[in-house]
Amino acid sequence: MNTLTVSSSSDFRWYAVYTNHRHEKRVAQHLGQRDIEHFLPLYVSRRQWRDGTTVSLDLPLFPCYLFVRVDRSHRKTVLDVPGIVTFVGCTAGQPTALPDSELETLRAELHRRRPEPHLPLMIGERARIRRGALAGFEGIILRVKGGLRMVVTLSLIMNSFSVEVDRDDLELLDPPKPIPLMDDSRNRAFFRPISPAVY
Repeated sequence: MNTLTVSSSSDFRWYAVYTNHRHEKRVAQHLGQRDIEHFLPLYVSRRQWRDGTTVSLDLPLFPCYLFVRVDRSHRKTVLDVPGIVTFVGCTAGQPTALPDSELETLRAELHRRRPEPHLPLMIGERARIRRGALAGFEGIILRVKGGLRMVVTLSLIMNSFSVEVDRDDLELLDPPKPIPLMDDSRNRAFFRPISPAVY
């Protein structure tokens, strides 16, 4: 079994890796067996079977993606893990590291915010979270009946998730008057064209 050689913690960075379809949990298992630090964000999906039974499933928040914390020199060890296709965001043959602070915040706080997967959005009011553990994260706000959710896009892997936020904890970025494009009895969103949000 291949395991990582002990190295200075400052040499270890977080990277995103792309996996085979529906292999995220199996890949996480293999990484654990090899003592490779990893993070697979999950969300709870409630499904109802044909017999009326309701079950709760833990599913990957970002299908086909997870995160590993390794020294760059151990890239081959990671790529040897069954189910991993490649590192995400390689430049000149080197993978692009993610901000350690943001990954650590996601690991610590994401499960408290009831995350849900969300398609990347190109439109919407951009905002920044001002207070709390997720302070500094930027994204697109959605107004839905019964609460306010914010869509945050991880630009490197072009996947998004939404979290519950308090209205008072947000500040708008470049706040021209929004144009309502959707308004019905169940959901209300105020959108205008913008570039993708950067987390």
